[in-house]
Amino acid sequence: MKDAFGLPQSLLVLGGTSEIALATARRLVVRRARTVWLAGRPSPALDSAAAELRALGADVHTAAFDALDPESHETVLGKIFAQGDIDMVLLAFGILGDQAHDERDPVAAVRVAQTNYTGAVSAGLVSARALQAQGHGSLVVLSSVAGERARRANFIYGSSKAGLDTFTQGLGDALHGTGVHVMVVRPGFVRSRMTAGLEEAPLATTPEAVATAIELGLRRRSEAVWVPGALRVVMSALRHVPRGVFRRLSL
Repeated sequence: MKDAFGLPQSLLVLGGTSEIALATARRLVVRRARTVWLAGRPSPALDSAAAELRALGADVHTAAFDALDPESHETVLGKIFAQGDIDMVLLAFGILGDQAHDERDPVAAVRVAQTNYTGAVSAGLVSARALQAQGHGSLVVLSSVAGERARRANFIYGSSKAGLDTFTQGLGDALHGTGVHVMVVRPGFVRSRMTAGLEEAPLATTPEAVATAIELGLRRRSEAVWVPGALRVVMSALRHVPRGVFRRLSL
């Protein structure tokens, strides 16, 4: 069960090598989390992440999980929940893709959509049902400000995050009053391996800053968290810029 501050004592990370997820797990382990499941494709990186969290005092387990294999999600996640209650599920997997390449390769574009949206819908629904069955818990979903409005530079990735964001909001409404808390997290440009080599956007942030915002959101039982918070105002304004003007903006 969560502690008196609303923070989890047990955590399941879907996308166990995500830098944001690991920064969040480290922060929660330092606070009080004692059991952590890292679910992802088996790799040395997944093993290394588990070892790092064990060094902080957590009881860490790994599980093979593939976002692109939704038929396996029920079985894989079911086995994890069968081991004991999970206070928080962090849905953190996703890929950025290569916009220029993916526009010319529809199969690659579909892989972005299947990973970021289709896989997340499957994993999100399975996790939500398990949390509802145990009567408590939080589902935290990493979205992106890229989903707020399609931009020429990354509309394939942005459209997948727009779908994920809408799905998460609807799922939160469906679970309202059940004891399950759903929170969508909308970071801006995050300095990480995924964005290495890309031109840094204004209001860029870090995995650690996103982790801090997630902790605060859990304490407040927020439904949506922007990182940094100023992006909420910026994106609210950009949503209302006329399309003809918006497409000429250098974003």
